[in-house]
Amino acid sequence: MSERRIVVITAGLGVPSSSRMLADQLGEATQRDLEAVGADVSITTVELRELAVDIANNLVTGFAAPALAEVLDSVARADALIVVSPVFSASYSGLLKSLFDVMDNTALDSMPVLIGATGGSSRHSLMLDHAMRPLFSYLRARVAPTAVYAATEDWGSGDSGAPALDARIVCAAGELAAMINGTTTTRRGQTPESSLPFEELLAQVQSR
Repeated sequence: MSERRIVVITAGLGVPSSSRMLADQLGEATQRDLEAVGADVSITTVELRELAVDIANNLVTGFAAPALAEVLDSVARADALIVVSPVFSASYSGLLKSLFDVMDNTALDSMPVLIGATGGSSRHSLMLDHAMRPLFSYLRARVAPTAVYAATEDWGSGDSGAPALDARIVCAAGELAAMINGTTTTRRGQTPESSLPFEELLAQVQSR
């Protein structure tokens, strides 16, 4: 089985960052699921706060500095993305949006993507489906059904929220791993299986 390349992008600004913690857990859970079926997994983690100046310069000049160019290339060659953002003003980070503004808008075609977010209150969790999911749908990515939100109360050993967060992480990682195994062989210039002619498809429907 070929190596699975996963790029983990976190838009957290603090050190330490709850977005980075969630991103790491999602990456590790996905890696475990893939390795359980014999896959070799390579994970590259990108901290956007370290690229903020390069991203801003790329927006105004149209040219990517070497570090940013390397990240853009890694994303384009990845088999899947895990993207986690803090919630800012009921949406995802502007820094995260700027990254995808400077990226080729075909880079995520058919790519499996797992989205996550962090915030102080669980009432912000709707951001994932109202803002983040539409972004990746626009970029023609394949977004995992389960998105993972972690509020302040979800963290901490022994807290009631921690087991629920763990369960969401396991569920979402399992979905992403299944998507990677089901789509990697047909991404990026490889030939997918051809579909049946319309007449044959129609005949199958009529025979049921």
